Amino acid sequence: MPVSTQSADKLRAAMARLLAGEPLHTDGALTKENLAREAQVSHATVHRAENILAEWDAQVARPVLRTPGEVQRDETITELRKKLREARAHAAEQQGKLDALGTVLANIYAENLALRKRLGRRRVAVLPAQDHE
Repeated sequence: MPVSTQSADKLRAAMARLLAGEPLHTDGALTKENLAREAQVSHATVHRAENILAEWDAQVARPVLRTPGEVQRDETITELRKKLREARAHAAEQQGKLDALGTVLANIYAENLALRKRLGRRRVAVLPAQDHE
């Protein structure tokens, strides 16, 4: 059963507003649900309007054109995300090195304590420092 002329007019007007980015009754997302809300008709009415749905599908299937400013913004975001990934990878690598150095230092400290203990049990002559002039 086709939709009334009044409903078809509402749907076409709603489609034009959504595609122009000037919605009155929705968040502007290009969905069939928003088309129904924007036109203030039921979802069943939208699905009965086969010709209008075909027009909708033809319009929405097109790639969304972006302004030069939006393109630049998206490129900047992509570049910043890449740099952030690289910085995080570098930080993880440095953290791994610090962890390894901490382990080595802990081992050296333990060896030092053991050697001091062994030296404490016997007398060790300490040689005086020599001046090298």
